[in-house]
Amino acid sequence: MRLTIAFITGNKGKVEEAKHRIPDLVHLKLDLPEIQSLDSKEIIAAKLHEARKRHDGPLMVEDTSLELAGLNGFPGPLIKWLLGSVGVEGIWRLCSSTGNTRARGVCTIGYAHGDKIEFFTGAMDGTIVEPRESQRAFGWDRIFLPDGETRTYSQLSIEEKNRISHRVKALAQLVSYLKE
Repeated sequence: MRLTIAFITGNKGKVEEAKHRIPDLVHLKLDLPEIQSLDSKEIIAAKLHEARKRHDGPLMVEDTSLELAGLNGFPGPLIKWLLGSVGVEGIWRLCSSTGNTRARGVCTIGYAHGDKIEFFTGAMDGTIVEPRESQRAFGWDRIFLPDGETRTYSQLSIEEKNRISHRVKALAQLVSYLKE
């Protein structure tokens, strides 16, 4: 018998990326409150607590952070709000103005089965670059140049991105956990 996990997110792009590693994921779109915190695990735990009131069975919630070195790790999990406010161009200008364009993309996954929550974290270091043209404009992918690459996340094919991304690293840990 296969374990079906409900992935709670409003972001179809995240679901598509996750399905490359866990094909049996079910997309569950719940309108959950999102607490504001600089701690992804705190945000995820609060969402899973609320989701358990509405759904039985294994649940997965993911939170993505973009830690900008020139801003001492800010915005971290608040990246969604910064993106919505200034866009990728604004983030690029902000990083450029600090003189430090180093960044880290971090994905934290919370997996709940019963009362227990497990966390899995993957990270990718890189540099924030001027927004580049591409066919895909997912989140901050147009400005994130992963270490060892000459192309941004958005310029890589989905298959290429899914071999190196912060999300795939966290998903690989979850898959290993599920196999145990």
